[in-house]
Amino acid sequence: MRPSFELGGTVVKPGAQAEIKLRVPDLYTNNSMYCDVYVIHGKKPGPVLFVSATIHGDEINGIEIIRRVLNTKAVNRISGTIIAVPVVNIFGFISKSRYLPDRRDLNRSFPGSEQGSLAGRLAHVFLNEIVAKSTHGIDLHTAAVHRDNLPQIRAVIDDPETNRMADAFNAPVIVNTSVLEGTLRHSAYELGIPVIVYEAGEALRFDEVSIRGGVKGVIGVMRELGMLPKTKKVSRSKTAFVARTSIWVRAPRSGILRANKSLGMRVKEGDVLGVVSDPLGNVEESIVSPTEGIIIGRTTIPLVNEGEALFHIAKFKNAGTVLDSVEDYQNEMDPATDSRPSTEQPIV
Repeated sequence: MRPSFELGGTVVKPGAQAEIKLRVPDLYTNNSMYCDVYVIHGKKPGPVLFVSATIHGDEINGIEIIRRVLNTKAVNRISGTIIAVPVVNIFGFISKSRYLPDRRDLNRSFPGSEQGSLAGRLAHVFLNEIVAKSTHGIDLHTAAVHRDNLPQIRAVIDDPETNRMADAFNAPVIVNTSVLEGTLRHSAYELGIPVIVYEAGEALRFDEVSIRGGVKGVIGVMRELGMLPKTKKVSRSKTAFVARTSIWVRAPRSGILRANKSLGMRVKEGDVLGVVSDPLGNVEESIVSPTEGIIIGRTTIPLVNEGEALFHIAKFKNAGTVLDSVEDYQNEMDPATDSRPSTEQPIV
């Protein structure tokens, strides 16, 4: 018989599930605070996968992704263990803010400390109670407020196990990114735990394409890791389109942005991405792409300050082929063009 799994003082037997209230620092109103953790501990041995969302409190797509993953019937018969944490930054979530009340970014506060700031203490709890007990991890994010991200995986693809997970997620693009000190990925890397980050959609908004892509991606990783049986059906694409570099194009002046290029579009060097002008349009300046690539992120608010990041362009060897992959992905995940039956009503 497989050993039981213990988290936060709760013991989960093989073949059982548990909803665990993980204690975190209290509110200043003297109200107790808890982080909800859902554990499914399979009867058969296998990896221990954590899936987390809302490390930034306003990035809510991941909450719905986790809900749908946990409602998938096959997940009840997994090999290994899944640890699902839909709301990591409960403080930011309550206030609809990216940050914690101490104005710190939780994803720059790892590994944290029992005696540190509020962010440091929450990071310490999450790292030691969740991450350190896992063998693999998927962290779900969106763009920051007033920005939108094309569904993408961010990972260190030079690590074979991380690359395997990134490829299995089957997002339209993979962005090869280094791990920054203070991030969850950096602390997990120090522990030898491969983690991929899924970025898709906007803060404080549900996006059905991003959500459906996230659910399929998490299930795909679980199948690749042997937690779920692999399907015979051939996936959309077996080729991972990897961007080794990306660049943000910034506002040349303050003003009102009239964007000409949308998320997921291919651009060439010299293409006009948009125009920034004064309110009357008497003074205008074009924003020109410095490179060929695919727009994987962009601002969604037309009021911009000089130097503000407007368009995030990822560079690929064959941007035209990547564009085809992005369009195929959109058609497959969009309920308006996907003919497959779904157990979930799309969010509109």
